[in-house]
Amino acid sequence: MIPGVTPTAKSLTLDLLSTLPGSTMPVGALVEAAALFGIQENALRVALARLRAAGQVERDERGRYRLGTAAQPIDRRVTSWRRAAERVRPWDGGWLGVHTAGLAPRPSERQLRRRGRALRFLGFETLVPGLALRPDNLRGGVASVREELHALGLEAGALVFELGALDPATEARARGLWDVAALCAGYRQSLADLAASERRLQVASEADAMVESFLLGGRVLRQLVLDPLLPEPVVPTAERDALVEAMRRYDRLGRACWAPFMERHGAVGRRAPADTRIPDGATRLAAG
Repeated sequence: MIPGVTPTAKSLTLDLLSTLPGSTMPVGALVEAAALFGIQENALRVALARLRAAGQVERDERGRYRLGTAAQPIDRRVTSWRRAAERVRPWDGGWLGVHTAGLAPRPSERQLRRRGRALRFLGFETLVPGLALRPDNLRGGVASVREELHALGLEAGALVFELGALDPATEARARGLWDVAALCAGYRQSLADLAASERRLQVASEADAMVESFLLGGRVLRQLVLDPLLPEPVVPTAERDALVEAMRRYDRLGRACWAPFMERHGAVGRRAPADTRIPDGATRLAAG
């Protein structure tokens, strides 16, 4: 087990069910998987009941579970890492802005969390209080970004707009909002970690391979989902593209690691199960 990253009963349940489009999983499978991570059966069943009450999971007439409709919009965002190259377009130097200063002066903690998650998922950073920016290089432009931000939880009253012709000092500040050196170092480290894990998984036991692929695959998946997809003038993109390709290979390997478990329980996964909790441990990527 990798220290400090053990999944919770709630996050593990959502992560497993999110791999099953059109398929379901019995509670016994969830209990078996939970045991691999030291999660007790009672904790798993309590989490399952709460998730069902919140509409994040659903149970069919056979007592098998699937991902609920309440969790699906963000689940679609979590799977978007595979299409990173398709989501960007050449950058003409313009920016997208989100203005939140005119919203309710005392939003709830939950609303602040949802707003922050939406902005983070779309790669926005704060230029000044109440104004977040990102390069206007995502396909679909402002209309598509606005729609996705609101679907992810940004308040309807927030203004999402194009802006440009920044003065030189503000332009320099805007381009410096992202730690490009850290992004590039992260790409290189994850490439090395995936390569090392691929070698270990070839000889690992079924249980150890399931756990390692879930934890490491999840860490890299989070990295890609939260990547701001900055354009080439701001960050070199070759290493990001290489990491996406390496993660595709690792996902295939992870599916193979979990295949015997899935087959035993009559579940058909479209991707390898992976830990999608945000790194600060506060929540899963797809949590409300």
